[in-house]
Amino acid sequence: MKKIAAGLFLAASLPGLFAQTNNPAVRPLSLTDCFAEALKHNLDVQVQRYNPQISLYDLRAAYGGYDPVLNLSGQHDYNRSGGFFPTNAVTISQDNNFKSDLGGSLPTGTTYDLSGNVKDTYGSSPENSSGQIGVSATQPLLKNFWIDNTRLTISQKKNQLQYSELGLRQQIITTVTAVENAYFELIYAREFVKVQQEALVLAETQLKDDKKRVEIGVSAELGGTIEQDEAQVAQSRANLIAAEKKLSEDQNTLKSLLTDNYLQWHDVAIEPTETLQAAQQPFDLQDSWGKGMTQRPDLLQARLNVEQQGIQLRFDRNQLFPQLDLMGSFGYNGAGHEFNNTFDQYGAASRPFYSYGAQLSIPLSNVKARNNLKADRVTEKQLLLQLKQLEQSVMVEIDNAVKTAQSAWESVDATQKERIFAEAALKAEQGKYAAGKSTTFTVLQLQNNLTSARSQEIRSLADYNEALANLAQQEGSTLQRRNLDVVAK
Repeated sequence: MKKIAAGLFLAASLPGLFAQTNNPAVRPLSLTDCFAEALKHNLDVQVQRYNPQISLYDLRAAYGGYDPVLNLSGQHDYNRSGGFFPTNAVTISQDNNFKSDLGGSLPTGTTYDLSGNVKDTYGSSPENSSGQIGVSATQPLLKNFWIDNTRLTISQKKNQLQYSELGLRQQIITTVTAVENAYFELIYAREFVKVQQEALVLAETQLKDDKKRVEIGVSAELGGTIEQDEAQVAQSRANLIAAEKKLSEDQNTLKSLLTDNYLQWHDVAIEPTETLQAAQQPFDLQDSWGKGMTQRPDLLQARLNVEQQGIQLRFDRNQLFPQLDLMGSFGYNGAGHEFNNTFDQYGAASRPFYSYGAQLSIPLSNVKARNNLKADRVTEKQLLLQLKQLEQSVMVEIDNAVKTAQSAWESVDATQKERIFAEAALKAEQGKYAAGKSTTFTVLQLQNNLTSARSQEIRSLADYNEALANLAQQEGSTLQRRNLDVVAK
């Protein structure tokens, strides 16, 4: 019952979602307007925009490996001893200990620690205070010298940031191309409706003329022609209904690419302000290949994968070395009856201490490091082959896209001529029919030929414009071609 009530509430609160208006608001949009709407509101683009932000935060988090850590502690100790024998006096000692240290690591691999402590003892035993302040450092000379885990992570996160930015660019190119194709499909659908309307007018005119001829007795041999005319009119109406349905679907396709709130666009009819035109464009396969090799985001991402594997290999090679560290420390001691005496001696720097030395650790087999390196070398070879495979696929895709665009351009000229000849043929046949030298069947056939020719002409114009958009997508040049600024959007 709760689900039913929720559904009724939704239906009541969103009436526009369930009722189709007969007079939708018309919104003229250019292709540039559509791009602007999509870059702001397309859901796929919005989702993808978060990835570079996440990668940037991950990179900043990786630098947290160099954050110094401050430790502070205080402790009170109480100890009662003795008194087991009459001659053994009871002793009580109490200590107050305070410690602090500030430690961390540097981008050179150096680890450091600034520390200080002071201890105050009082009770039955003589009261005294002592402490120490100093600095210690360790510097790797072989393993972890030119790269360590923190520097590895930072390098990988930098790579991932570039990867996610390219992913966003890829999504924008995909969306812009989809918008462009949907826009031209919408123009085609509108023009196709007009073609079907003209076909219906031709069919109705022929039916009207034949009925008049029968009425006035111009020809007594029109048996069956009225039925042919009626069938042509019915077929033309059916074609028009189908064309209008396709127009509605293409409207929705474009709307879904432009908005993150379909309800606001539901009762809006998009009216393209541009027309189907065919501007000849020179095709240069070598130039297109050059663009694809340098601009395709997916190809650049594959190269980043190889680069990241190189970073991992650099780390793995370093892990083969023995651990050789230089170590040193320096500081001052302090002692006295009270805290103040200890701190005074710190300030006087009269009781220094220092140490230096080296430590060498040699893994006797190093099985893990050696096999990690071997595995990553094989992985690098695999990634290089995958990159080569993708480069080859890109070249084939661009080659096919160029050929498709060239073929579409040739079809534009051919279908235009076909439409012109079909118009002339129908006009001539209608003249023959008026003179009684032709038949209704022939006229209807030529009407169908004209409708088909008109449809093919606008189809070829849409295909050519979409082929150019798809070629730019294969090249990775969509944003430059449409002068779109990804950062600004």
